[in-house]
Amino acid sequence: MDERKDFSRASEGAEIRLALVGIGKIARDQHLPAIAADPRYRLVATASRNDSVDGVPGYRNIDELLVGGLPLDAVSLCTPPEGRADIARRAIDAGLHVMLEKPPGVTADEVRALARHAAAKGVTLFASWHSREAAAVDTARDWLSGRAVTGGRIIWKEDIRQWHPGQEWILERAGMGVFDPAINALSILTRILPARFEVEAATLDIPSNRSAAIAAACTLRSAEGYTIKADLDFLFAGAPRWDIEVATDAGRLILRDGGATVELPGAAPHSGENCEYPRLYGRFHALIEAAEIEADTAPLELVEQAYRLGARRSVPPFEF
Repeated sequence: MDERKDFSRASEGAEIRLALVGIGKIARDQHLPAIAADPRYRLVATASRNDSVDGVPGYRNIDELLVGGLPLDAVSLCTPPEGRADIARRAIDAGLHVMLEKPPGVTADEVRALARHAAAKGVTLFASWHSREAAAVDTARDWLSGRAVTGGRIIWKEDIRQWHPGQEWILERAGMGVFDPAINALSILTRILPARFEVEAATLDIPSNRSAAIAAACTLRSAEGYTIKADLDFLFAGAPRWDIEVATDAGRLILRDGGATVELPGAAPHSGENCEYPRLYGRFHALIEAAEIEADTAPLELVEQAYRLGARRSVPPFEF
């Protein structure tokens, strides 16, 4: 579900004074560079239990940040999904605009409730999906528009030890396991195709000492009747594969490299520069300027369905 609301509050177009909450791998790899490169933002504070940013006032948590006395307009939340809704609600109550790293919450209902709360308080909520901003996603969406889709598949395989080293939370139920990376594929799929999808079947491989799947196979069925098969693996030892293939009446489209490269029938592969997070912050700025809320929960709903309907298989224990 896409929760969106317009407000009548006029924008002053001023610099956005931003705090970054949760200073981990994704914050350092993506958020901090994107913020630093965008003159519309000024990073005025961080909040994190375990880390800080040189030269920027740091607090241990959202409560200390909010009573710290620094002038703030917005927060960007990079904490693990569990507990993020409570942090977001506190920020909204303080009158701040909020951007959520993906996945935006543990459940779709949680995110929808945040959208309603932000609307009531008159602030922007942006539930971001960074993979939708990959270089070739819009090209794929445009090419697929008006073509008859007959099926497709998702291949999303990576090594958890390489891409999420030591992140124990990701294999807790709220961390979603292999669906934490795979939800990127679902976010692209629900962006490039207009169809509504439901999980028809799923098999979840769950380590005996963990709560979330480390591999999964899913069948998604569209409202038009075609299926998308998904092969998801968090223990893939080779080079990562982040591919989506869509079969149509005009041939097969393939998105590779997490949406950075597109292959169209009869054309050479085309790749673009990775600007996902700069584009996200551009979108957040536009939403604040327009006084809008954007909180699409469709990818999260599919993950919830997979866990609710999927057959569980116990596999050997996993340790980082």
